[in-house]
Amino acid sequence: MRRIWRWRDDGDPVRAGAAAAAAAEPDQIRPVADPAAAAFFDVDNTMMRGASIYYFARGLASRKLFTVRDLAMFAWGQAAFRIRGSENAEHISTAREAALAFVAGQKVSDLTRLCEEIYDEMLADRVWHGTRALALQHLDAGQQVWLVTATPVELARVIAHRLGLTGALGTVAETEDGVYTGRLVGNLLHGPAKAAAVQALAEREGLDLLRCAAYSDSINDLPMLSAVGLPRAVNPDSDLRDHAKTQGWPIHDFRTGRKVTMVALPAAAGAGALAGGVAAGIALRRHYRGL
Repeated sequence: MRRIWRWRDDGDPVRAGAAAAAAAEPDQIRPVADPAAAAFFDVDNTMMRGASIYYFARGLASRKLFTVRDLAMFAWGQAAFRIRGSENAEHISTAREAALAFVAGQKVSDLTRLCEEIYDEMLADRVWHGTRALALQHLDAGQQVWLVTATPVELARVIAHRLGLTGALGTVAETEDGVYTGRLVGNLLHGPAKAAAVQALAEREGLDLLRCAAYSDSINDLPMLSAVGLPRAVNPDSDLRDHAKTQGWPIHDFRTGRKVTMVALPAAAGAGALAGGVAAGIALRRHYRGL
């Protein structure tokens, strides 16, 4: 029977969050010691150094699924967006339909296999051991541990599986007959959409959000951090650090000398940078093709 995912309405974060929660599949055996509590971890610069979507694109480029020229324009667009330091609604809207366009026509099973290969090649060594230790503490306490990220859910699931976590909430791509259409379901999972996904998952799993923890490096994730009773800042940007201090939230910093380093590409300052980078990169590609 043909199955078609469709949730492409508007930028409503509730819809995006609901789509992410609906696609969330627990990977590990569910804990029973403390079933009402869970921990939610952002990925980029929280669980691992840098922007996971960039290294995903690099892996695709090395396999001729994403050109080196596209990768360079993606990097330029993301860096330029980071320098501007604000989310541009037009970029996010464009990225909503274009972020996964480069996998249009690819089989879901093939991309999942590629995600596994790319994780082993480019992402495994980028995991913050300190953050993983925090996640394992929650698992040892019998709590669920979920990644929450704007990264494609297929890659997010692989990361969660490799780290031994419960599962992942990520950006969902539309599929038809097991093939990607090149469009997103709902919207990118960022900002308020992350909070909506956490709330939807909590309802499904019977979680008490007041007993749940959330970890992030970015002020853009303030909605998610504010949705739980135990917010935590990890490798925080300056705005989140200041906010965490005023709220008395615990701060964990695993960066050497607390210096933010750039590794191959400035890491995404939240999904806004991701959206801006993709949109700017695609805009540049269209521009050059028109020359």
